[in-house]
Amino acid sequence: MPEPLTATTAPHRLLILGLTACPTGIAHTYMAAEKLSAAAAELGYDMKVETHGSVGVEGAFSPADIDRADAVVIAADTRIDPSRFAGKRIISVGVADGIHRPAALIREALAAAPSAAADGPDGSAGNTPAPTTGRSDVGGTLYRALMNGVSYMIPFVVVGGLLIAISLSLGGEATPKGLVIPEGSFWLTINQIGVLGFTLMVPILSGFIAYAIADRPGLAPGMISGWIATTGSFYHSESGAGFIGGIVTGFLVGFVALGIKKIPVHRYIKPIMPILVIPVLTTVIVGGAFVLALGQPISWVFSTMSTFLTGLQGGSAIVLGLILGAMVAFDMGGPVNKTAFLFGSALIATGNPAPMGMVAAAIAVPPLGMGLATLIRGRYFSKPEREAGIAALFMGFFGITEGAIPLAAAKPLQVIPANMLGGAVAGGIAALFAVTDSVPHGGPIVAVFGAVSGVPMYFAALLIGAVVTALVSLLLLGMSARRAGRHTRQAAAETSVSTAPQAVPAPAPAPAPKTVLDYIDEDTIVLDAADTDTDAMIRTLVGRMGATGRVTDAGVVIQAALAREKLGTTAVGDGIAIPHAKSDGVSAPILAFARSRHGVAWNAPDGTPATLIFLIAVPEAAAGTEHLTVLAQLSRALMKPAFRATLQAAATPADVLAALAAQVGPKQSTPVAP
Repeated sequence: MPEPLTATTAPHRLLILGLTACPTGIAHTYMAAEKLSAAAAELGYDMKVETHGSVGVEGAFSPADIDRADAVVIAADTRIDPSRFAGKRIISVGVADGIHRPAALIREALAAAPSAAADGPDGSAGNTPAPTTGRSDVGGTLYRALMNGVSYMIPFVVVGGLLIAISLSLGGEATPKGLVIPEGSFWLTINQIGVLGFTLMVPILSGFIAYAIADRPGLAPGMISGWIATTGSFYHSESGAGFIGGIVTGFLVGFVALGIKKIPVHRYIKPIMPILVIPVLTTVIVGGAFVLALGQPISWVFSTMSTFLTGLQGGSAIVLGLILGAMVAFDMGGPVNKTAFLFGSALIATGNPAPMGMVAAAIAVPPLGMGLATLIRGRYFSKPEREAGIAALFMGFFGITEGAIPLAAAKPLQVIPANMLGGAVAGGIAALFAVTDSVPHGGPIVAVFGAVSGVPMYFAALLIGAVVTALVSLLLLGMSARRAGRHTRQAAAETSVSTAPQAVPAPAPAPAPKTVLDYIDEDTIVLDAADTDTDAMIRTLVGRMGATGRVTDAGVVIQAALAREKLGTTAVGDGIAIPHAKSDGVSAPILAFARSRHGVAWNAPDGTPATLIFLIAVPEAAAGTEHLTVLAQLSRALMKPAFRATLQAAATPADVLAALAAQVGPKQSTPVAP
């Protein structure tokens, strides 16, 4: 088994290459890139990231980069050809893993076995998928193949839908049958070009599903079979098999081509396999099977579904809107969201843009709603979260659901249910008033381009859904804060040293510079704490702070401290953690200290449990001055082994204060009552 690379075994500073991609190439692609870069910097490695986004490939690797690279991390939900990284240590995962566990991916890549040599992008060896974490991932392979097809299909639907919408709005004439463009009109030509974009949609979907599974040998058969799926005359059907047929042909072509590639052949035949044998055989097998056996039953399923959806009226349509809206808002760009999006966008080409109208209304609700929530009740959110809320409002206007992800990641139990409820409301309103969208996108921007019918009710659905999300999230956050406050008061009562604690006065302003001792006293020190997890330890320390009278809202302080932990661990190694909270839940800066009896897993860089924990809480207004001063003093002192040993040996809170005084000097301010 190969020896994993580490910073100590490698003779140079390690270079990690990262590739990120998501089906739409808008948000997840770049979020994963940022997370991987930050994680590599924290681990002490160099990193370069190549993004495969909606604007194309950015940050492309040079041959020198690839030659120097020690490992490659591919975080993508679309197909990435790994053949250029032959011989490198590679790990391939979904883009969500790149966002949520970037450091772990880098470690796994460095520990992976070098990949096999490749013959090239068209050969058999070069087409092997990049190694994964080692477990079977059939579901992941199918999902990535489907999303690869969707990502290439979307531009055709967007171009076709916009051209049709523009041609009808500018060149159409009202008739009893709706808008009709006169014969010989320039706008009729534009309309026909748009129809051509829709016509190519299913073949492109099918071809790039096959490409994701079998590489280039599957591309032409996939597109040809996809065209067969949409052309009902091949198998005596009036409607064709639509996008369902395209998905079926894409997967069939991919796996048939992959199977043929694995057949051993003579070395003289091998060069013509990917350009002649595999495409021809696969086209005949899958195309023939679809014409002779699969076309009619799949066409019946598709036409039945289309007829049913087109005939939905009143309550049935509203139920569909509620379901699609909730799906869109659930995972904000994840598999459930993409499933609803694919359903809505694929039906546009069948002449039924109503489901996409429901989806489009819900798409912008999570970012707009959570951005609104941060404006209404900012004290429930940390400063980074409030900044993320402003960005979410901007992203929501352009229909980027992923704008709400930072807030959902910080407070999932409160944000995700609120998003789903608001999305369902928006989808239901759009269904009730028969809003349609001829372009596979959402947010206010599609209405600006004229792709939406029923514009007033579309905006009403957006706004009402966003308000519902904002109000429900604030209600749930308030309930959580009140529960946390009750828990904290109970913890303070149980752990208080004195049965009748007296408030310790806050320090009064003084000309002399303050030290750590101006913010800590014996009542905010607990020795040999029994808490074994980060959450419980923070609650215990905030409970100690509550006895001083400087904490006005314990729940908000706890939330701020836990939110800071989600941005990155506050453990610094050597058994030390310095959690901190910037919150208006405290009236004055305050410091609490706990010595853990068993140690607390705090995700420290060196992996050691935290036994010496200092919690700092400061009002937002003081965060830029006293907050940093206290952190600097503590950090310098805690880097000294002798000081840490003194804290570990302290028998009483007074011993802790004496040890601090020896390092940072005596208390400078004269305390006054808070």
